[in-house]
Amino acid sequence: MGGALSLTLVALAYPTMLGLKTVSTDSQRIIAQTQWGPLTEGDRDFVVKVRAAGLWEYPVGQMAVKKGTTKEVVTAGEHLIDGHAALDTTCRRIAPMLNIQLPNVASPQQQQFVAQLNSDSGKQFDSDFANILRTTHGSIFTTIAKIRSTTKNSLVRALADQANDTVLDHITVMEKTGLVDFDQALFQQTFPPKLPDSEVTPPPPAAGQPQVVLTPPPNATSTPVALPGDPAPAPSSTVR
Repeated sequence: MGGALSLTLVALAYPTMLGLKTVSTDSQRIIAQTQWGPLTEGDRDFVVKVRAAGLWEYPVGQMAVKKGTTKEVVTAGEHLIDGHAALDTTCRRIAPMLNIQLPNVASPQQQQFVAQLNSDSGKQFDSDFANILRTTHGSIFTTIAKIRSTTKNSLVRALADQANDTVLDHITVMEKTGLVDFDQALFQQTFPPKLPDSEVTPPPPAAGQPQVVLTPPPNATSTPVALPGDPAPAPSSTVR
């Protein structure tokens, strides 16, 4: 694998991969009691992480659709757009229910990922895209499992279920590009570099700023989580 990719991952790869460190050492500290169950610091940070992930992976997916030189890279980009649009819808719906403030831009670290891929072209783009995204998704996979197994909040649990399915799908399509350097990716997941909090925390939205919406593609196949109070889906009709 080329030296440019190695430098990119060493310089940018994850401490928490989706952009936010917890604000204290006790992620299980309850910060609110809600009708959907207690909300911990870890729960809140997870919702913000999922939102921040979409704010950089959605535009990177759009890049891959335009710049990818293989069908597999283009397909991976389409999956990023589709999956993160649905996750973002869920985040934006549950955040006000849980009194969670969502960012409108990704963390500085995540913006560097976007800048790196924006500057790439051709085969270099394909390679960096597949490896950066495989590393980031692999890193967050265990975080999702921990939240899913420990949260007592049903809304956060539902988001974790959706995120688990989406991240596994994205890992799979990155691997199908045939471009992933597994030794490099697994090393970065196991020994992430330490970065200051300012690099991995998305800034809060400016007062009065409209909320950024990640629009689902016309052919979307991923769907947001059904929340309490949502109307039941209409029964499918059968032609006889």
